[in-house]
Formats: sequence, C-alpha cells, structure tokens
Amino acid sequence: MGKRRDGREAAIQFLFSRDLQGEQKPEDAEVFWTLHSAKTSTRAYAESLIKGVIDHQEEIDGHITGLVENFRLERLAAVDRNVLRLASYELLYCPDVPAPVILNEAIDIAKALSAGESGSFVNGVLDKLAKALRKPEVKEALGS
Repeated sequence: MGKRRDGREAAIQFLFSRDLQGEQKPEDAEVFWTLHSAKTSTRAYAESLIKGVIDHQEEIDGHITGLVENFRLERLAAVDRNVLRLASYELLYCPDVPAPVILNEAIDIAKALSAGESGSFVNGVLDKLAKALRKPEVKEALGS
C-alpha cells in the first residue's frame, strides 16, 4: 500500500477511536501513534486528514446527514461514519485528489475495516456527494 492509503486508514482508525472515546487530549494522539507505527510521511498525511476532518466536522456531518435517508448520523456504524467523514472532507477540501480515487479508497477501506454491506453503503452515499460537489469531474469519470 502507498503512503496515502496507509494515511487514510490510520486517520480513520484515529477518528474511530476519537468517536468512541469522545473529545481527546493532545497527549492521546501520541498514544495512538505509539500503538500505530507509521512512517513519518504517512503520519504527516494522516495528521493533515485528521485535522481537516476535526476542523470541518460540523459541515461534513451536515453533508452526510443530508444524504443518508431514514438514518441519524449517530446510528451509522462508527467505522462507516468515519470513512464517510474522511472521504467527504477530501471531496470538499482536497481538489487535487480526483473524486474516483477518493470513492475507491473509501469503499476499499470500508470493506476492509467494516462488515456486511458497508462498501455498498459508503459507495451510495459518497456517489451522491461527489455528484453534488464535483459534477464535471464525476461525469468525465463515468464517461458521460
């Protein structure tokens, strides 16, 4: 796996932990990185994603909530919720990363870290968000 994939997985694991434990102290991040050995470049990438998700979580959660029908955000599986948060952050704030890459990575990570139909669920939600936020890019990827 590459630096970005490893960084995304580490970021989701951190966000998952934070989600379950609630607000964390700065030293909790160091404990996480002690347990999750990562190369310096991978850690730096993960930390930039983590900071972005945390800084924009309210907006990100608003986008996700608007797309999940008949579900409150809190009822989603914690892994799926954080995969959606990370991918939504990238769709919103990382225009240099192509939407199809973001979606494929999120789907693969959801399949690896979650259970059942998570990959399909994540795909459905992110596909709607990508079409709303990056219309020309998604149409090109679909060959439309």
